[in-house]
Amino acid sequence: MARKNFDLIVFDWDGTLMDSTAIIVKCIQAAAKDLGLAIPDDKAASHVIGLGLMEAMQTALPGLDAGLYPRVVERYRYHYLAQDQDLTLFEGVPEMLADLSQQGYFLAVATGKNRVGLNRALHETKLLSVFDATRCADETFSKPHPAMLQELTRELGQDLKRTVMVGDTTHDLQMAINAGAAGIAVQYGAHPANELEMLNPVFSATSALQLHAWLNDNA
Repeated sequence: MARKNFDLIVFDWDGTLMDSTAIIVKCIQAAAKDLGLAIPDDKAASHVIGLGLMEAMQTALPGLDAGLYPRVVERYRYHYLAQDQDLTLFEGVPEMLADLSQQGYFLAVATGKNRVGLNRALHETKLLSVFDATRCADETFSKPHPAMLQELTRELGQDLKRTVMVGDTTHDLQMAINAGAAGIAVQYGAHPANELEMLNPVFSATSALQLHAWLNDNA
């Protein structure tokens, strides 16, 4: 059967493949508490997921002295590294990725994580060999800048018009729009469904299992 719409499927990591939203929120809040700063509420902390780490802290904790942000980042990493080995993939994710890879799709990751963090996560989840390429926020412009998708398509020799970005945040979907790619929303991550729908994704999935079924039928 001829491929319907896409050749390259790009996934966000946290909140899309990895069930990490709640942990990230708690770690941002713990970092602020460590330094005696105003603690962002759950909504403010979850909204920055997907951005590069420094940008995320600047957005979640606006107005601080510039010299404080590296300390916030350090405390965040301390708390996150104490818990990241306990994080798990969403139900159905390994099977979905294996199936899509077997069908011949190019698979990639575009994430706000840094390279060290993503490589550790890929190693621990045994997914390192599944993806054809990956891009992290410390290697290029942070979302929603289109650079990650532009660089991934160039690296893999793919067309942005036949590329789809799958993510749980408006940052992911706006990056897809900015790059001229399609976007798929997942509603089980960091950003509320109504905010995702405002960016007109081609599909919104309520679970990884539903996402897998839709990709099989439509991608």
